[in-house]
Amino acid sequence: MTQAIRALARTCTGSCTRNSSARNSSARNSNADQAGTGSALLTVREELNFNRAAERLHITQPALSRQIQQLEGSIPAVLFERSSKRVDLTEAGRNFYHHALRIVSELQAAARESRLLSQGQQGTLAIGIFGSSILDLVPQVLKQFSARYPDVNVALHPMDKDMQIQALRERRLTVGFNRLVPAEPDIEQEYVRTEPLMVAMADTHPLADAASIRMEEILQQPLILYPRGVRRSLVMQVFKLFDEYNATPVVAQEVTDVTTAVALVAGGLGITILPRAASNLRLPGVIYKPLISRGAAINSSIELICMYRRGDTSPILNGFLQILRTFSDK
Repeated sequence: MTQAIRALARTCTGSCTRNSSARNSSARNSNADQAGTGSALLTVREELNFNRAAERLHITQPALSRQIQQLEGSIPAVLFERSSKRVDLTEAGRNFYHHALRIVSELQAAARESRLLSQGQQGTLAIGIFGSSILDLVPQVLKQFSARYPDVNVALHPMDKDMQIQALRERRLTVGFNRLVPAEPDIEQEYVRTEPLMVAMADTHPLADAASIRMEEILQQPLILYPRGVRRSLVMQVFKLFDEYNATPVVAQEVTDVTTAVALVAGGLGITILPRAASNLRLPGVIYKPLISRGAAINSSIELICMYRRGDTSPILNGFLQILRTFSDK
């Protein structure tokens, strides 16, 4: 029985090879091996004639008969009724034939899917996202990626920085997007772009008519900020901006995401400082202004980073990075 299963696998291999390359004389020399006993069974059933089946398989009729006998012996069961006038399947042969068709079909599908996976044409691209990344760059990149790789499933997973790093290590993510990413020995960081910081304020704010906002104008303004954590974050960068003026932010509210921050700005509860990408979040009554600082330029802008596992050679990852790099300002 194991021999019969191997024969069916050879049938699939031979079929996939013939479908993907032209027949030539060198291929014909190996047809006897490619045909296999599984291919012999299917071809004899289709032709119901050993001579015609042998011609299709490019082998001799005695060689074909031996292959059928080997298959029958490996089961063991008689699969064909033979006479000088006709060839037909026995009941056991019909049963085996229908199972063989299904197995060959599944093997061919498996071969096709494996080929597409190896080429990065099929599979899953799992992306870790956070706040403002989904408001600008990521949708643009995914539009091009999905057009080029329509059979790849794209899954978006909102995660903070630490969760993304852990998910990458556990292979639950292919890539992650974040800012101010710490160096990790097993995580590759790819620079994408630098974005200036903006000020979001209500359109009724006294500074609403200004073309840009200077830091000294907002030192005493109530701020909507994110909680301070152990790792580097946007809120820590905001505090550095205030340090340049020997000032401390007046924190009106702490929130965990950019959407909530902008919603509170719309409600007139304060202003917030955020990357330019977040200015794509349009809520009624909210406007965005460039932030001007007299101090270090690095503190008035912020980088977007793409993370992935070091040493990952996935074709899907490679295809995604090729597209992503066309959006980089490097």
